Amino acid sequence: MAQNGSNVMATVFFDEEGNFSLLGDDLEQVEYTPYSERPETYVVPVLFALIFLAGVLGNGTLVVIFARHRTMRNAPNTYIISLALGDLLVIVTCVPFTSIVYTLESWPWGTLVCKLSECAKDVSIGVSVFTLTALSAERYCAIVNPMRRHAAGRLGARLGSRLLAVLSAAAIWALALLLALPAALYSHVPEVNLSSVNRTIQVCNPFPEYLGEGYAAFMVLFKFLTYYAVPLVIITVFYTMMAAQLQSAARCMPGEPQGQSAQVRARKKVAKMVLAFVAIFFLCFLPYHVFMLWFHLYPNSRLDYNLAWHGLRIVGFCLSYINSCVNPITLYCVSGAFRKHFNKYLFCCCARPGQGRARSGSSCTAARADGADHTSLAHLRSTVRGRCHGGSRHNSTVQTALFHTDKTCDGSPPLDKSRL
Repeated sequence: MAQNGSNVMATVFFDEEGNFSLLGDDLEQVEYTPYSERPETYVVPVLFALIFLAGVLGNGTLVVIFARHRTMRNAPNTYIISLALGDLLVIVTCVPFTSIVYTLESWPWGTLVCKLSECAKDVSIGVSVFTLTALSAERYCAIVNPMRRHAAGRLGARLGSRLLAVLSAAAIWALALLLALPAALYSHVPEVNLSSVNRTIQVCNPFPEYLGEGYAAFMVLFKFLTYYAVPLVIITVFYTMMAAQLQSAARCMPGEPQGQSAQVRARKKVAKMVLAFVAIFFLCFLPYHVFMLWFHLYPNSRLDYNLAWHGLRIVGFCLSYINSCVNPITLYCVSGAFRKHFNKYLFCCCARPGQGRARSGSSCTAARADGADHTSLAHLRSTVRGRCHGGSRHNSTVQTALFHTDKTCDGSPPLDKSRL
């Protein structure tokens, strides 16, 4: 067996979820390294504990924000919440169980958990990549025709886009569940005899032996095309057309109405946020797909497997799960609206006393009970500015309308909302 000047880590190989394959025909010549002597035995569980904590807090907070704040329930955020739910699924059902793949030699959880873990992993990946593709298409449509709401009516267009986003998210989940059926049906826990150490272990394997190696190679290639290559091409096409449209709109910007140019800028900001999601997803899954394609499609992969490939396998394994907890962090960095809500729910004890709604209260609890948030205030400010046409003489009126709601910007009494 070729070792390329380095010791092979074990007599058995575990895929991203612990799927078993032999490294060579002559197992007695392979140097077996006990799990207690491997650094990944201690590093991977700690990393997965951090992934679990960050993923549950971040994605759970996103769901709470969407549920409690109506101003956040627009079409793009509907897709973002779908992403958060998919990430929560894989964090809750996979991370606690697969974290022990590099810690214990034998799979201890049984067949049911093996099937659940493999299926949930495929569902989460499908939801993530298909949602990112749908988000790219939605952002392209928004950039191409930023004033479509005015043509069809602002309220009607808003409700229509939100309904379309909900239906699209439901279809994405249905498709992801359908594509995950093979993992749910064929995943099993066979026993493997390690003759070199006189030991029998169990492994979680989604590729049944009676279907042969061709089935494993086909599924690896199918997942690469369906969950990675084809969506990447589609997203690239959408963003290329989007960039061309923005470049064309920039030439005509001086002659466009101020409101329309503001909408273009807002849509560009959301498009950049979606692009950040896309880039992170494909970077996180690149090492995983590179290794899986090499191992299952390259004829001599089991003979050439060495420490370099072993390291790439661990990196791909960890990055594929890190992707499930980085989207909330990305949102916090690029979205001011989400950042304010995250500060409110996660970091309220560290917020400055004079910041936001805390000015009128003495604690975060009082701010939450008040029911008003920074996003609502920003929306009201934007609305008032849009209604107050004119120069600096309206500045005092705007401030009055924002913080003293007994008058509108034109001095007339406000509408009685109870009559609407």
